[in-house]
Amino acid sequence: MSKSKILIVDDENNIRKILVAAFERAGWTAVAEENAEAALSKLEEGSYHLILTDVLMPGMNGMEFLNAVKQKHPEIPVIVMTAYGTIPQAVEAMRAGAADYITKPFDLEQLKKTIAFWLRTQNKRTPTRPREEKTCLENIVAVSQPMKNVLDFVQRVADSRATVLITGESGTGKEVIARAIHRCSARANAPFVAVSCAAIPETLLESELFGHEKGAFTGADHARPGRFEMADGGTLFLDEIGEVPPLIQVKLLRVLQEREFERLGGRNPIRVDVRLISATNRDLQEAVEERTFRQDLYFRLQVLQIEIPPLRERRDDIAPLALHFLNKYAPENGSSMRELDPEALRCFLDYPWPGNVRELENVIERAVVLAPKNIERLTPEFLPMGIRQVA
Repeated sequence: MSKSKILIVDDENNIRKILVAAFERAGWTAVAEENAEAALSKLEEGSYHLILTDVLMPGMNGMEFLNAVKQKHPEIPVIVMTAYGTIPQAVEAMRAGAADYITKPFDLEQLKKTIAFWLRTQNKRTPTRPREEKTCLENIVAVSQPMKNVLDFVQRVADSRATVLITGESGTGKEVIARAIHRCSARANAPFVAVSCAAIPETLLESELFGHEKGAFTGADHARPGRFEMADGGTLFLDEIGEVPPLIQVKLLRVLQEREFERLGGRNPIRVDVRLISATNRDLQEAVEERTFRQDLYFRLQVLQIEIPPLRERRDDIAPLALHFLNKYAPENGSSMRELDPEALRCFLDYPWPGNVRELENVIERAVVLAPKNIERLTPEFLPMGIRQVA
């Protein structure tokens, strides 16, 4: 088997020498260039399995180099190197197609682990299956332009390996969108594992995410894999990520950086290939400023970010959603109700829906359960008083 070939681009001579020597010792072939223009010429002369480039360079900078590589060689993973103070620039690079980023000064062993991960990924990569929009976006009601924009985002980012942070008020459907991203991706046949970080006590969350070995704590009478292992090859969705305590934030950061972790009470690192999607209704930037959430983890999580608009800002979706839930719950409850009375619809359109789509779903289910089975139309009398009084 031929050696993996890595192209290094950095204007600092000492860094080029250190990296070439380290990569050769690791069993890879390393070629180094001091500027992006020379590196582009090398790409025309031969094939490479991975590119490692600095961001700040004289002449063509790292971002311009990345864009040029992605136009001609989109299949080659590009890892960018950046000073810690310019991490936002590295995040922008990942949005532009970079596979990963590392900060200077870097840990050489961690860098080699990151490169090894992407080389393995290249070796086992299979052609992406064609996406079937109807299938992967089924059961998502989106008539309004804001939600059409969200679904367009889902289609565009689905096959990326980058992390996604979904924000929005409680009840807007963040998990629905996370599942849609998974279904539209090449990981669709692999597991989708969802965890509500706010619903699990802090003392149990570490074990839930990373698993534990036998004897790790009182009552641990057998080893148990965590959610990261369960999601290997697929997608892990962490809802209410803003509720994760500081100690576990550190472990999450390590998984995202190194793709490995240890079970609670374990010593052997476990490597996983997991696409992480997280969600929150909190302002994580504010949490970073208050020092309750790590800035480096925040940057890792929000490479791609989408905000789900509240229901009051997409009123064109209210009637279709109401009918969707009516057709879902009426058959389940033996009800004949299939239509919305115009007065009931007016109540829905006038109401601000502080609980968003989840509240609308609950209102429809309640109406179906309370109404006589032979009633065919949902009228205001079956709605909560608070909704009727708004109209």
